[in-house]
This record gives sequence, structure tokens and C-alpha cells, in this order.
Amino acid sequence: MTTQGSPFGNEPFTVAAALAAGVGRGALAGARFDAPFRGVRQWNREDPGELAKRDKLTPKQRELQDFKKRCRQFATRMGDTDFFSHGTALILRGVPTPQDWDKAMHISGIRPRNPARSAGVVSHRLAPREAAFRAIGGLRVEHPVRAWVQASTHLTDVELIVAADHLVARRRGLVTIDQLRAEARRSRTPALEPVLDRVREGSESPWETRLRLILVDAGLPEPDLAVELRTADGRFLARLDQGYPRYRVGVEYDGRQHAESSAQFARDADRWRDIADQGWDLVRILHHHLDPDPNVAIDLVRRALLRAGWRA
Repeated sequence: MTTQGSPFGNEPFTVAAALAAGVGRGALAGARFDAPFRGVRQWNREDPGELAKRDKLTPKQRELQDFKKRCRQFATRMGDTDFFSHGTALILRGVPTPQDWDKAMHISGIRPRNPARSAGVVSHRLAPREAAFRAIGGLRVEHPVRAWVQASTHLTDVELIVAADHLVARRRGLVTIDQLRAEARRSRTPALEPVLDRVREGSESPWETRLRLILVDAGLPEPDLAVELRTADGRFLARLDQGYPRYRVGVEYDGRQHAESSAQFARDADRWRDIADQGWDLVRILHHHLDPDPNVAIDLVRRALLRAGWRA
């Protein structure tokens, strides 16, 4: 044993590796070690500095951190060619997906290999093909194009559109819509064609995507994304999340950070004035306008469009 209490420091390890390193079974069964999966152990003493950092995270960030920790723990049991796939690969790449973490861990192996199995882990055997996984944080992770198509087996259409909007966003440059479409056709998944028809490159957040889909499904015109406003002499004023240039109606989803930061609120107030001075009607959608009843948000945008001369 090291002065830290584990021959592997704070990293997870297999029981077999610990026994080979001279750690007794009695010690491994003690309270000093967590047993997240069968045959896996990890020293359960957290570094004080890491705990202080964790306290500053939001609940969702802590959930994501815990999920990544579980992936690292299970990776010690995975074979040399096993990799994280499906929705788990998307999560590990930072793609917004449903945060049902306990059911989200998917791993794959290439036939004829059987990937590692465990309670709480969904294992897949994929047809032989060229390996396309990449190392992310020391973990083998499926290519995002393939992971998105794989995830269609357990995500809804809206969830897939949210994920795809994130992947194809211009500022990220991860994949293109054409690449997603080509993979859907290669894997013979025709049901994804209408889903891909609704994917757009300019969405900046999951709620922006959801808001766009809600408005269109309610019969309102589809808004343009990332609409830039400039003065008559070309000076940049603002970039709206979504907008209807023909009617000078802008739509934005305001997340919690706008209310929690006084400096951000002050900047936004100046920005709203500049937008109004250009003759635009900015509809600000807050979370309670969408949840539990999205009709509130729909009505706010519809009324702004009607005031501007739009007719259904």
C-alpha cells in the first residue's frame, strides 16, 4: 500500500490488478474502497481541493462529473477494443442529451467479440467495420456521427434534433448535416431522414432548439437563426438567437444566468434598448414560459408576429 492508501492513487483499478500488486482481499473488501462495479475498486478518499471545486458546480454539472467518473471506473473492465458508444459517446463529447445517467452507459465491441457486461451497462455487438473511436479524457469514444445514429435507438426525435443541432453548430465544427445524413443512409435508418430535415446549424443551446421546434409545430413560421442587427452605417449591435427579419420580431430564450448575474443583466438591458431603437420587437422567453405549458411561449411570439402584420 502507498502512503495514499492505494497502489493506484485515486484512479480506479481492477481487483485482479490489486491482487497482483500485493493488496489483500480483506483490504479490498474494507470501507476504504468503493466497489462501483463487480471486480472494480477505487479508493474513496476525495482530495480536498477537488471537493472544493465540486462545491462550486451546479447540480447538473455534478451529475455529469459523477457520470464521467463511473465511465472511467467501468473502463478498467473493458477490453482493448471496447469503446463507449450510443448516447454515452454523445455525453462524453459534451452533447446535450437526456440526463438519465444510470441508464445512459452504453459500450460496444466489434463482432465476434462480446463487450464487457455489468448491471447498469448496456452492451452492444456491432458489425465488423473500421474502428472510428477516439480517445477523450483517456476513454475510447465512438465517432460523433456514428454515435448520433446509434443513439436513435433510445432517444426521441426531439432529443436527436437537439443533439444534432449541437454537433453541427458552425462554431464547433464537429460534423456536418451531410455527414449525419450519409451515416443514416449507410446504416439503413430511413426514419432519421425527416429528423435531419429539421436540424439547423445556427442553434446555440438545447432550449433554443426546443423553442424553435415548439414554435414551428404550433403553426408559426420558422425563425431565422443567429440574426445579426446592425446600424445604418454597418456597426454591429446584437445577434439574436432567433428572428423574423421580415416582421422585425426577435425571439430569445433567456437562461438562468441572466437573472443571477447583475453585470450580465446590465449588459442585456443596454442591448434590449439598442434592439428596440432599430424598430425590433424582442420577445424574451423564460423557462416558465415553456415549462410546464409551452403554449405561453407560443402565444407571446404569435402576438408579436400579429402586431407586426403576420397572418396565419
